[in-house]
Amino acid sequence: MAKWNDRDFKNHDRVVIKNHIRGGVNMFCFQCQETAKGTGCTVKGVCGKEGTTANLQDLLIFNLKGISILATKGKAAGVDVIQEAGRFVTQGLFTTITNVNFNDENLVKWIKKAQEYKKALNGKVEGKITGHLDDSVLWFSDDEASYQEKAQTVGVLATENEDVRSLRQLLIIGLKGISAYADHAAILGVEKNEIYDFILSALVSTTEDLSVDDMVGWVLKAGECAVTTMAALDQANTTTYGNPEITEVDLGVGTNPGILISGHDLKDMDELMKQTEGTGVDVYTHGEMLPAQYYPAFKKYPHLKGNYGSSWWKQNDDFETFNGAILMTTNCIIPIKSKNTYQDRIFTTGVVSYPGVKHLPDREPGKVKDFSEVIAVAKKCAPPQEIETGKIVGGFAHNQVLALADKVIEAVKSGAIKRFIVMAGCDGRQKGRAYFTEVAEKLPKDAVILTAGCAKYRYNKLNLGDIGGIPRVLDAGQCNDSYSLAVIAMKLRDAFGLGHINDLPLSFDIGWYEQKAAAVLLALLHLQIKGIRLGPTLPGFVSPGVLKVLVENFDIKLIGEAEADIEAMMAGK
Repeated sequence: MAKWNDRDFKNHDRVVIKNHIRGGVNMFCFQCQETAKGTGCTVKGVCGKEGTTANLQDLLIFNLKGISILATKGKAAGVDVIQEAGRFVTQGLFTTITNVNFNDENLVKWIKKAQEYKKALNGKVEGKITGHLDDSVLWFSDDEASYQEKAQTVGVLATENEDVRSLRQLLIIGLKGISAYADHAAILGVEKNEIYDFILSALVSTTEDLSVDDMVGWVLKAGECAVTTMAALDQANTTTYGNPEITEVDLGVGTNPGILISGHDLKDMDELMKQTEGTGVDVYTHGEMLPAQYYPAFKKYPHLKGNYGSSWWKQNDDFETFNGAILMTTNCIIPIKSKNTYQDRIFTTGVVSYPGVKHLPDREPGKVKDFSEVIAVAKKCAPPQEIETGKIVGGFAHNQVLALADKVIEAVKSGAIKRFIVMAGCDGRQKGRAYFTEVAEKLPKDAVILTAGCAKYRYNKLNLGDIGGIPRVLDAGQCNDSYSLAVIAMKLRDAFGLGHINDLPLSFDIGWYEQKAAAVLLALLHLQIKGIRLGPTLPGFVSPGVLKVLVENFDIKLIGEAEADIEAMMAGK
């Protein structure tokens, strides 16, 4: 087992907090894997966001906590506003996820909208609730100049105790991921008040003085809620677009101008496909939108040409050579480099916002979103430049894999498949992520990789072969489709008559980057999965004390050297 990074958390925290109080820190953010020095960005985000942006996101979350307090107190007093408050808070949390919103102007609008909603909510419950109201409820300001000053007092470092801060932030970061999945499901008409209720109540808990055991309890409950939310999104996706099917996806390009759609929002994809029919414009997927190619509802369109490029962090190059219009539906947008020329042909929509980029408004009730401007731009563009050829295979969500269950079970019983390695999660820029490519290349030929999320771009174009017709890389889809991997594991457990998923020939080697991956990790912990390898680095928001709890209770490990990890995983360690 690899050792965790040697870091003096206490010394670092003392310095950062001291500087923060003195005004020496422009921001503090440690929510993503690439955070500076593995401890926290204090000048500018490694993701590219400015300190003012990070602070506005902190202030928005502060206001979302106030809304949550009013909603939960209102429910207790018989005024049930959980659904409407839940919708607002999930979208607000979603816009603070890494690589979603880089636009200070947009975030100011969010803060003002949150305060307006908070006032309206207060009017509904006023006179009916009792007890102390938190500062997040009582704070209102129309003075934008005061926002940065206020943000400095309510951000991450407002909690000085490192373990309390760690547990609160672990919960908030998990809630951000859950909110993203809940919002996707809601867009397709699947909402569960139990999810909204938990998100609101959990946010309230981060404002309270709780015991460590109680805070750990909330974190584990977040894992349970993550499972419920991913199941709801799976229901929404499959009932709307059908169950994913094994599909070969082309990597080449056609001769027509094109639109490249990235992100995760399948409803945007659906409406774009319908509006581009007969226009002479082809559509390509990028990044986490690749799995849309596996759904029957999209496979019927001849102008859905294939997948272009790689994962999110390479988009500056991919978007430049694509030549056509680009639609960002959710994360993961990244800063546009000055050398790039695609800023006039990229569009954002939904919770995504980037300065200087045209934003398409939300669909009105009962209507579709209007993509005519995107199509008009695409028609004036040259066809995509071909950057690769070939095909990749995906579509191995739970329904499809379970259809092959007899074949898979027989392969395990015969010894043809010795081990399943779950390498789901995120991709990222750091060179250390070459580890996942090396693991894929060096795994014994009797091992199968189960994947979901953009982590697959580290190995999904390798020629790893198959085992008796079963591909050695089984791609279940987007990061939220990690739920499919859990379903597959539970079904295999039952098929083999085992007591727990941990008894299967199954190892978890997870790459993480942002907050949805954190939600997936909490879901795995809720399922009591032990021995998860996590990397490429330790989350900056996990203090030594909290890490000790995770290691002792779940045997979480940091990824190490590829060959040593392979040997251990194949031995079930």
